[in-house]
Amino acid sequence: MDQCSKVSTIFFQVFDMVDIGLVILDRNLNVCHWNRWMELHSGIAPERIVGSAVCDLFPNLKRPRFLNNCKSVLTFGHFCFFSQKLHHYLFPFKPISSFDSEFHYMQQSCTMGPLRNDEGGIEYIFIAVHDVTETVNFEQKLMALNMIDALTGVNNRRSLESRLKEEVERHRRYGHPLSLIMLDIDHFKKVNDTLGHQCGDYMLQEIALHISHSIRSEDFLARYGGEEFCCLLPDTPLEAAVILAERFRKKIADAAFEYSDQRIHMTISLGVAAMNEATTSGEMLLKKADSGLYTAKNAGRNRTEIAR
Repeated sequence: MDQCSKVSTIFFQVFDMVDIGLVILDRNLNVCHWNRWMELHSGIAPERIVGSAVCDLFPNLKRPRFLNNCKSVLTFGHFCFFSQKLHHYLFPFKPISSFDSEFHYMQQSCTMGPLRNDEGGIEYIFIAVHDVTETVNFEQKLMALNMIDALTGVNNRRSLESRLKEEVERHRRYGHPLSLIMLDIDHFKKVNDTLGHQCGDYMLQEIALHISHSIRSEDFLARYGGEEFCCLLPDTPLEAAVILAERFRKKIADAAFEYSDQRIHMTISLGVAAMNEATTSGEMLLKKADSGLYTAKNAGRNRTEIAR
């Protein structure tokens, strides 16, 4: 075996040992090499795929961006990157472990570049495939934790502000109705002072749970702060929001909460507002719902008021 053959043999051994996917394509996008990592995750042995057009085995690659990037690499020698944030994956492989993962397919960051001959001509393309599923899954869970209220398990204020911005933009673009309910637990300080903060925490959790069971999947419940909650209602006119707010109020007023062998009765006050010609931003919608809540509190509590 000559020196070049030895180097080639060593190269392909390393090629198969690395913990990333490596694929070599010729100028017609036929597979010339398919390393061990690609075999393990695709279930396709090299002898089955080498010599075949990669797009025939993976039809999802027959899209303009992939084909244009291949052409750019072969023509100009450019390097191209397929970010997971934009493309999610090139090769639809199952994740290494589907446990505790929201992804049906492995999330991949991929790099494409030229392979040149001794004269500098471009004869092949390489594609390096990095599995970033675990990292992306962790990032998403971390983001979700930052958007959830730790005590009640509903969305937090930051999450509400982000969602409110999206829904207001959708309202402006399509004219869909958008309403907001702001509610506050009546005499909550008295619960903390007489029964303790642990009981107060329990009441916050229970009231959040009761209200969560009364809304649609598209509605958005968030703890706004302290004992205040907001419920954002997409595609909901003011009249329907008032009906829902009254349903919340009656449900809490009729409930008997039990804590340390004590039966506790609580009430809530609610303010309701909706986007209209005079309410043109998320901040205004919040202020109007808060104004309605303030009116309900001053009018005796345990009632629903529309912002005027």
